[in-house]
Amino acid sequence: MSVASCLAGTVAVTLGEAHAVPEPGRGEQTMTPDELRTRPTARHAILYDGHCRFCTAGARKLALLMRRGSVELVDFQQPGALDRFPGISYEACMERMYLVTPDGRVFGGAEAIAQALATLPGVGRLALLYYVPGIRQLLDRLYRLIAANRYRIMGRAVAAGECADGTCALHLKQRKA
Repeated sequence: MSVASCLAGTVAVTLGEAHAVPEPGRGEQTMTPDELRTRPTARHAILYDGHCRFCTAGARKLALLMRRGSVELVDFQQPGALDRFPGISYEACMERMYLVTPDGRVFGGAEAIAQALATLPGVGRLALLYYVPGIRQLLDRLYRLIAANRYRIMGRAVAAGECADGTCALHLKQRKA
């Protein structure tokens, strides 16, 4: 898979599956999530769900742990936010957060967290434990469970003037006084 085809936006991000992606003049090639790339960025970019309070808090904490100035937080829910990252779809972002490295590599879910923490001097090496067989599978399952229930954990953030009828908010049963 050439970088040119990735930049052209022909890569579709899927969850944990290899998939065929046509490349001009070369037929179909299989691309695994470990090989995902998008347009290079000036610094690390964390793509997170800005409508999710849990996700927003987690992305901010992760950014604080990384070297100051080395990361940009990108709320993929904002119009045009994903235009800078060809190959990363809205649907994929709804399933997991993504870390885009300055060279354009894309990591998702628990691996994105491990890669972000791996940028830390010294203790960052501990994040590489994610790649130990068994630990990776456990953390990936835990991440998927949390991601699937993220709006239940801390609720959905509703911007001023958005969803005036409350349809975007998570509705919890009110306690009777």
